[in-house]
Amino acid sequence: MKIIPNLWKCKMNRTASVLLLAPFAGLLLLSNTSRAQESAKAWASFEYLLGDWVGEGGGQPGQGTGGFTFLADLQNHILVRKNHAAYPATKDRPASTHDDLMVVYRDSDNTPPRAVYFDSEGHVIHYSVTASADHKTIEFVSEALPSSPRYRLTYFVTGGGALTLKFEIAPPGKPDSFSTYIEAKAKRK
Repeated sequence: MKIIPNLWKCKMNRTASVLLLAPFAGLLLLSNTSRAQESAKAWASFEYLLGDWVGEGGGQPGQGTGGFTFLADLQNHILVRKNHAAYPATKDRPASTHDDLMVVYRDSDNTPPRAVYFDSEGHVIHYSVTASADHKTIEFVSEALPSSPRYRLTYFVTGGGALTLKFEIAPPGKPDSFSTYIEAKAKRK
């Protein structure tokens, strides 16, 4: 006869545990949902960039073709850009392709975004990221290192599902002497 009371007590303990823990699980779920919503708000200045983009123009001798995607990932905690470009052969070089991946992240909710870039040529570039107050310009600038080039990638929102991007390089020892390396236009797919 003691088995039934112990079984009843065991079931009651489980039930009580579930009832006591359920509100905490709900709070945890709300907390995670709240954090994801805060992360989404934190990327508001990047909203225009999100999606699939295709390069405009190209097709001219020596000009590349390609496109990129800019997508939120990890429940809006990071943004991921994947880029692919194909360059036709010219009299000076064979046809080639270029692929890269960039992850935009924040060290904490109160810090400006940063980015790390990797490409098929073996480059790794760390960027600080600045978005204009009007959300129409986003600039990625690498740190100035004495013996390395410095890079700047800027997206300019032009409206109508289009944007312009500019990639610039400053030579070693002249960190603010940027020269345009690539300037391109893209439209949303």
